[in-house]
Amino acid sequence: MAELKETLDEKRKLVDQKATQYRTTRDDWNARTKEHTTIRNELNAEVRELIQNVRQQREIREQMNELVREKKSIRSEANKKVKQAKAMLDSERSDKNEAPAAGHRGGRRERKVTIHSLRRDLQKLEREFERGAHTGNNEKKVMKRMKEISSQIREMKASEDSNGELKEARGMLREAMIAQEEAHVEVQKAAQAAQEAHDLMLQWNKEVDRQREHAEEAHRELRKSKKEADKAHHFYIVSLRCLHSIQDMLRAMRGATTGESQRGARVEVQDLMSKLMSGDTLSTEELMKLQSRD
Repeated sequence: MAELKETLDEKRKLVDQKATQYRTTRDDWNARTKEHTTIRNELNAEVRELIQNVRQQREIREQMNELVREKKSIRSEANKKVKQAKAMLDSERSDKNEAPAAGHRGGRRERKVTIHSLRRDLQKLEREFERGAHTGNNEKKVMKRMKEISSQIREMKASEDSNGELKEARGMLREAMIAQEEAHVEVQKAAQAAQEAHDLMLQWNKEVDRQREHAEEAHRELRKSKKEADKAHHFYIVSLRCLHSIQDMLRAMRGATTGESQRGARVEVQDLMSKLMSGDTLSTEELMKLQSRD
C-alpha cells in the first residue's frame, strides 16, 4: 500500500507540473492572440482609410478627365476660329500686296508672296550668310536680295496697315491665336492633374494590397495562436482531471474523514471545473485552488 501511495504521489507531482506547464503555455498563446488581434484590427483600419484615399483620388481623376474633355472642346473651338481668321485674312489681302515668286516658269503654279513667306526667305538667307555659304560676287547678290526682301516686307506691311479691313482681320487672327494657346495650356494642365491623380491612386492601391497582406498575415497568426491556446487549454483540463483523480485516490488511501467541510471543498472544486470547461475565465487564486493538494 505504501509503495502504491508513493507511486501515486510521484504521478501527482508530475501531473501537477504538466498542468502548470499547459496553463502557462495557454496563457502565452492567449497573450499572442490578443497581440495579433490588435495588430490585425489596426491594419484593417489602415486598409479602410487607404481605400478611402483610393476612392478620393479616383473621383479627382474622373473630375479632371471631365475637365480635360471640356478644355479640349474649348480648344477645338479656338482652332476653328484661328482657321476662320486666317481665311478671312487671306481673302482681305489685296492683289497688290501679293506677287509671284521669282524662279517659277512654265506651267507650274506660282506661289503667292506674303509677309510671312518673305520673312521666311529672309531668315533663310541670313542663316546661309552667317555660315559663309555665299562668298565673292555671290555675297553681293545675296546682300542685295536681302535688302530687296526687307524693303518689300516694309512696303507690304505699310500697305496692309493702311487697309482697315485687313488690319481688323489680322487683329482677329492674333486674338484667335492667343485664345487657342490659352485653351491648349488649360488642356495640358487638366491632363497633368488627371495623370497625377491616377498615379497617386495606383500608389494607394499598392499600399492597400501591401497592408491587406499584413492584416491577413496577422489574422493567420491570430488563428494559429488561438488554436494553440485551445489545444493547451484542453491538455490543461485533462491534466486537472487526472490530478483530481489521483488526489481522490490518495485521500481514500489516507483514510481521510469525509466531513461536511471536505465535501464542501470538493463541491467547490467541481464548481470551478465546471466553470473552466464552460469557457469562463478563472482568477489566479481559483486556478491555484484547482491544482492545490487538499
